[in-house]
Amino acid sequence: MHIDDVRAARDLVGPVLRPTPVVASHALSELAGRPVLLKPEHLQRTGSFKIRGAYNHVARLDRTVVRGVLAASAGNHGQGVALAAALRGLPARVYVPADAPLPKVEATRAYGAEVVVGGALVDDCVATALAAVGDGWVYVPPFDDPLVIAGQGTIGLELAEEAPGADVVVVPVGGGGLISGVAVALAGVRPGTRVVGVEAAGAAKVRASLDAGRPVALPGVATMADGIALKSPSVRTLAHISALVDDVVSVTEEQISAACLLLLERAKAVVEPAGAVGLAAVLAGAVPAGDGPVVVLLSGGNVDPLLLTRIIHHGLSAAGRYLVLRVVLDDHPGALASLTGALAGLRLNVLSVEHHRAGVRLGVHDVEVLVTLETRDPDHRDEVVDQLRGAGFAVELR
Repeated sequence: MHIDDVRAARDLVGPVLRPTPVVASHALSELAGRPVLLKPEHLQRTGSFKIRGAYNHVARLDRTVVRGVLAASAGNHGQGVALAAALRGLPARVYVPADAPLPKVEATRAYGAEVVVGGALVDDCVATALAAVGDGWVYVPPFDDPLVIAGQGTIGLELAEEAPGADVVVVPVGGGGLISGVAVALAGVRPGTRVVGVEAAGAAKVRASLDAGRPVALPGVATMADGIALKSPSVRTLAHISALVDDVVSVTEEQISAACLLLLERAKAVVEPAGAVGLAAVLAGAVPAGDGPVVVLLSGGNVDPLLLTRIIHHGLSAAGRYLVLRVVLDDHPGALASLTGALAGLRLNVLSVEHHRAGVRLGVHDVEVLVTLETRDPDHRDEVVDQLRGAGFAVELR
């Protein structure tokens, strides 16, 4: 692919996009110890970057031949294809897995697409969609397509203009279409800018493929970052990454949830786990610093509210701001009061207390108390445990 393909995509896609100019984050810069700039694609139409590639593909279809478009997606790609088709006056049918989050299904339907359950997994949906190709219906791939890659690459052209002094751009990696397009664009207009991809450790298929020198299919994936939870890149995207991307690193689930929480608290940004992996990598020190700012691409914000609640709790725990303790007390009047008094003396906020006499392994004269506390950070959490044990309480971390 050539830079001219990305420029042509910008001419076509630009008029339908919502501007997402780069913004600096003082709070995140302080935490990272380096200047951090954010590219807020979670504010893009459909809530992610996917409209760029989808529209670049759909808008080039011959309306005299094509009757409608097909896609397979659990979320962002389906919404991008649905909106692109609506903007071009084409019917769209999106196949979703049986357990697709209801908010994403309803959003896809709201953009005008017909939503059909295509199987248990996204891979099943892809097979169902491909089987439906024909009679004027065409399939729009999520990443393994030159037009889709060129559309995603329009972000790279914007970054070159909005953050010309950036030293490195950090990009989430799923199937590899986004990072391929961004890398092509930056290589063409800002060749000195480094590009680093970030995967979830539970779905590190690109790193495995780079190490093997060929696309590798993982036996399974396990991550909250469903937007990048793919088993394998394509031959096309792996070739782009191998040639143009400086490094691909991974982050843990704890680092991802902590990054989502920080974006909520410090940047006032609701970003889905897949969109937050870039910040997670920067904060974890996985992206070496250079002479200029680091640009973190926040690729999407389509997160199920129920999942967001779990992410917040997970992030608070990962950041050391939740402490759950099991304390075994003598079962006599005043024992619980002695514990709560000790907690009050430590000036701790108690979030919940559970008191159990039965159903657990306890001595006849013992009682179990599960207490959830609010702490400042991991050091404070360790300090609290040490002080309670020093006061004679039998404390276990949960």
